[in-house]
Amino acid sequence: MIVALDVYYRQEDAKAVGVTFEAWDSATLTSKHEVTLSGLEPYEPGAFYKRELPCLLAVLKQIDVAKVDYVVIDGYVVLDDAGRPGLGWHLYEHLEKKVPVIGVAKTRFFHAGRQVVGVLRGESKSPLNVTSAGIHVQAAAAFIEKMAGPFRMPALLQELDALTRS
Repeated sequence: MIVALDVYYRQEDAKAVGVTFEAWDSATLTSKHEVTLSGLEPYEPGAFYKRELPCLLAVLKQIDVAKVDYVVIDGYVVLDDAGRPGLGWHLYEHLEKKVPVIGVAKTRFFHAGRQVVGVLRGESKSPLNVTSAGIHVQAAAAFIEKMAGPFRMPALLQELDALTRS
């Protein structure tokens, strides 16, 4: 099973959503999970994980993580070639390094270097930026590339984004 997670911040709270699907080329979700949280940490530059990680973990409590093969997040796993940890790395550590985490970001982080693989999908000239922990980044990028959907953003990740914002 593959889990994809996203968070949408509102004025007073945040909505975190997780979706599951069986294979990288799946066109349909197998389950949806959501939670609304308040009292979040304020945004801290360079420490975004302090705000977002509790949201992701709250969703994962609703899923049998022992059955999860991969987790996909909206964001970065590593932030630079030195391996500075991003949100995904902190999640990977929380999962005791047992479940690979793949980060998919729409915009390139300013310090990102060789640890980021650009994935062009559909007709887009703008790549998705893929990082990972627990799986080689080239393999992670290949998984994201083969996800269903004709556009830059894979269809199930678009659906996740829509669920998170609704």
